[in-house]
Amino acid sequence: MWDVLVIGGGNAALCAALMAREAGASVLMLEAAPRAWRGGNSQHTRNLRCMHDAPQDVLVDAYPEEEYWQDLLKVTGGLTDETLARLVIRASSSCRPWMRKHGVRFQPPLSGALHVARTNAFFMGGGKALVNAYYRSAEALGVQIRYQAPVDAIELDGGRFVAARIGRERIAARACVLAAGGFESNRGWLREAWGRNERGEWPADNFLIRGTRYNMGVLLRYMIDAGADAIGDPSQSHCVAIDARAPLYDGGICTRIDCVSLGVVLNRDARRFYDEGEDFWPKRYAIWGRLVAQQPGQIGYSIIDAKAVGRFMPPVFPGTQADTLPGLARKLDLPEAAFLQSIEAYNAACRVGTFDHTRLDDCHTEGIVPPKTHWARPLDTAPFYGYPLRPGITFTYLGLKVNEQAAVHFGGVPSDNLFVAGEMMAGNVLGKGYTAGVGMSIGTAFGRIAGTQAAQAAAQQRGKQDEAA
Repeated sequence: MWDVLVIGGGNAALCAALMAREAGASVLMLEAAPRAWRGGNSQHTRNLRCMHDAPQDVLVDAYPEEEYWQDLLKVTGGLTDETLARLVIRASSSCRPWMRKHGVRFQPPLSGALHVARTNAFFMGGGKALVNAYYRSAEALGVQIRYQAPVDAIELDGGRFVAARIGRERIAARACVLAAGGFESNRGWLREAWGRNERGEWPADNFLIRGTRYNMGVLLRYMIDAGADAIGDPSQSHCVAIDARAPLYDGGICTRIDCVSLGVVLNRDARRFYDEGEDFWPKRYAIWGRLVAQQPGQIGYSIIDAKAVGRFMPPVFPGTQADTLPGLARKLDLPEAAFLQSIEAYNAACRVGTFDHTRLDDCHTEGIVPPKTHWARPLDTAPFYGYPLRPGITFTYLGLKVNEQAAVHFGGVPSDNLFVAGEMMAGNVLGKGYTAGVGMSIGTAFGRIAGTQAAQAAAQQRGKQDEAA
């Protein structure tokens, strides 16, 4: 019998497997994806949000606990468990030496990573390199890994884990860590969560999936149906405005459109619908998918002029380009009169001060709804560019309730040998909203906790079995 079974194959699962193995447990990890697609959504990540009280290696200045907490509080609108959030924040300050020990390398942020040089540590080679490093380390330590092994049921005895099932195959273990992700790739569940809107549309039908196609939520649904305590709104997610031309799955970071704060965003009726300059992009990029999802046809258009070029990380697809605003409207197939009216009204409302995209500057609009609070400059310099936007779901926030030991709860009672980490519990910290890098912070912190706790639970059970023998 295995000491610890880890179900999942991304960052949280790998952290749990490594910690359990380091604690002396025998570990089997089950990854639903084929080896070539291992790593879940973690393969598409770039960085980890880190608390630090002074400059550290790749991090400049300081990012103290209270500032981190306030940033999280702001983006979640208070929908967060402060105890668990602060646990994540504090853990983010000390995890990098352990990550390096397992082969992860860090690099200074590139110029395109505006506003996060102080707060986020970037992985050399991105999330794919991080995942591969962890897999190499796990294999070297003796963690057994199976691919194309999607668990579809869990055998429970009250709140205790007994075994996992893959079809008719039964895999028993003394303890288990659930880290199999959310349900973002399950179109039926997304439809159920979002329902129809007032226009009779099914918004979820127009969602693209930024991450892995293998996160179908099978295990999450099973656990909720089996009586595990759930937390979070199923319609809330890490939902980013991405290029409408992106693939249905696994588009990753390169499909994100990062020029929103430098121009205006219009819906298919060529009307603005939200403040594009509300706050720094890393604190606001993850609200724009939901905003676009609420628009007719779940589509939007980010419009910039030549002044914005070179000030944002260019996406994989080039923008539609035109030498005139009417020409751009026609190329984007937007109603020309409404398009020009929206741009002209915005241009007239701009009060340009000292433009500075590295701070919350004084360039703003007056007398227009919605306002643009910062970085407002007229769109008046050809050529003009337009990027079509669709909601891009990275991961969903409905998950399993946990405590500081990462234990799954049943009727408010924590299990003594079943733990959960990563996207399957991120809703404890992220009720809504997002700020760059915090998902990896949550997965790393709770993955390590879950692995440690699972190893301890297995050792206790093994000890009891030895005594009984």
